[in-house]
Amino acid sequence: MLLDGINHVAVLTNDTERLIDFYREMFDATVSHQESIDDGAGRLTLIDVGPRTELNVFQFHDNTEADRQVPMFGRGRIDHIGLQAASREAFDEIRRRLMAHGASDGFVTDFGRALSVFFRDPDGLEGEVLLWLSSDGPVHGPGTPAAGYDA
Repeated sequence: MLLDGINHVAVLTNDTERLIDFYREMFDATVSHQESIDDGAGRLTLIDVGPRTELNVFQFHDNTEADRQVPMFGRGRIDHIGLQAASREAFDEIRRRLMAHGASDGFVTDFGRALSVFFRDPDGLEGEVLLWLSSDGPVHGPGTPAAGYDA
């Protein structure tokens, strides 16, 4: 395989600071770069969500695209982001934080190869945190409850 993961996902926001706070509180993310772009009409912020993975957050004056949300699979070419938890302990801590923040109902899906919990960030972007379990074994469909997790 020539690739080893996702480098970044670009998102639009109307409130960069709120988004930074959310990803810091939920995932211990850090900001590695901020700059003014387009002659001051916009702002770019790089939020590091993993060792080599970042959110490229763009905020433009008078751009309302970040307000537009539609149901899953009707959002356009990119529907949601999937973040990889570093360990089971990290997965459990992220899930706890998301539930405490009201960003997730805490339901954990057992996909067989991975466990998954969905969340929504303050801009309504749907995300998923996954804990990779194994390349082998059965694959279960969406909505399969994982043992040991109550919402």
